[in-house]
Amino acid sequence: MEEKKSEINGHAGHKNPLPAVSTKSEKNSFKDRFMVFLKRNLLVLLTVSGVLVGVGLGMMVRNMNLSRAQMTYFAFPGEMLLRMLKMIILPLVVCSLISGAASLDTRSLGKLGGIAVSYFLVTTLIASSIGVALAFIIKPGVGAGALNTNNLGLEGVTHDVYVTDYKTILVGNGTNGTLNYQKVPYGADADGMNILGLVLFAMVFGVALRKLGAEGEELIRFFNAFNEATMVLVSWIMWYVPFGIMFLVGSKIVEMEDVVLLVTSLGKYIFASILGHIIHGGIVLPLIYFGFTRANPFSFLSGLITPFTTAFATCSSSATLPTMMKCVEENNGVDKRISRFILPIGATVNMDGAAIFQCVAAVFIAQLNNVELNAGQIFTILVTATASSVGAAGIPAGGIITIAIILEAIGLPTHDLSLMLAVDWIVDRTTTVVNVEGDALGAGILHHINEQEMKKQRQQEQHQEEQELEEVKVEVVANVKAEEETSPLVTCQNQGDSSSRETLDDKDGVESVL
Repeated sequence: MEEKKSEINGHAGHKNPLPAVSTKSEKNSFKDRFMVFLKRNLLVLLTVSGVLVGVGLGMMVRNMNLSRAQMTYFAFPGEMLLRMLKMIILPLVVCSLISGAASLDTRSLGKLGGIAVSYFLVTTLIASSIGVALAFIIKPGVGAGALNTNNLGLEGVTHDVYVTDYKTILVGNGTNGTLNYQKVPYGADADGMNILGLVLFAMVFGVALRKLGAEGEELIRFFNAFNEATMVLVSWIMWYVPFGIMFLVGSKIVEMEDVVLLVTSLGKYIFASILGHIIHGGIVLPLIYFGFTRANPFSFLSGLITPFTTAFATCSSSATLPTMMKCVEENNGVDKRISRFILPIGATVNMDGAAIFQCVAAVFIAQLNNVELNAGQIFTILVTATASSVGAAGIPAGGIITIAIILEAIGLPTHDLSLMLAVDWIVDRTTTVVNVEGDALGAGILHHINEQEMKKQRQQEQHQEEQELEEVKVEVVANVKAEEETSPLVTCQNQGDSSSRETLDDKDGVESVL
């Protein structure tokens, strides 16, 4: 009817421009959506582009036969990125952990800490098992005994970088008159920050500040403000990441010597390590996250492309911590108290990727030296890799150092570690990505558990309030009934009223009869 009326009134032509208007609005909406997407993911696109441009730039500069000094100058912008990220680690770890531990309740702090430690240990043990299993299936060291490190131009690995060293001491005489010696571990000086010690100090200090009550509030506010200012610095540094990553990747390609010889000689070792990272990072960790949260893990991980790219370029879990913390909070909505409490701990003690390649490397060196590993040695590799990954430094090639601990534990020579260093620049990239992925998913799991606990607590409080209201209503009704039925005054009064009513009724009846 409306169409006929519009045609009669001569306004039928107004219906034709409507599709054009909708098409124009659709174009505008598509443009708006594209601009929103571009604005939201500009840093991600720039970072990924930096990696690709860095590869092409490195291949171009590689043919120029630069001297060592020129290579150093070429790598300077990438070195600046690493130095800026390392500069921010100390205040970020200390302030975030102190503010996080002080903002959490002591009971929830202990519960979340227990869940976090259990998650870290279980995932690292699973990663170690994957590494050992793949090493025995692929057998990267079988047939590689002809490898000569001198032909590869590798340098030996020295022991003076370890924090824990060993010395041999005389413990007594044997039965045959021989002298008995024993290796005893002792602490040695090493360059760099003791991140694990800082983590423990910051957690305990935050709990102590909370225990102070009102006296500690000012200091807690100071660390909160310090933490927020540090995150502002992180947001500034993140815009330098694409430029720095371009030169980091390019300089690594320029520094490579005989890549073909290394890949053909150690290709099975590289393949086993990277395959373990793909299995653990692409299947095991997402399944664990899904099991706890029943949410899509890949949608969670899609908001962390920037820190993953940073991890791939820098090969440092600690250097990735600032960008990871910012993206987890802003893109995935993780509570700041959770992220700033768990991520610094995870960057220090959770090394799933390192555990995988350490186990592969240990079995590889055993096969390289034709050593048959028994069940006890395999168990030792699993336990030692899980434990030593806690102390592994979150820096490039940090996991290589801890392989020596595993080799010492099962009685294998450590001079073959130079082979690991030769291809560490390849394996360490996927290692770091898996390390930071485990930290991020752990933060997401703890955030979900904390939200569920808070939801249960709110429901219990609401249920208790409803029960209290019902009890009050029941008591009021019961008291009214009791007064009506059992009070002697009311009973007598009621009886008197009823008798008086009866007499009045009788009188009225008599009068009416009369």
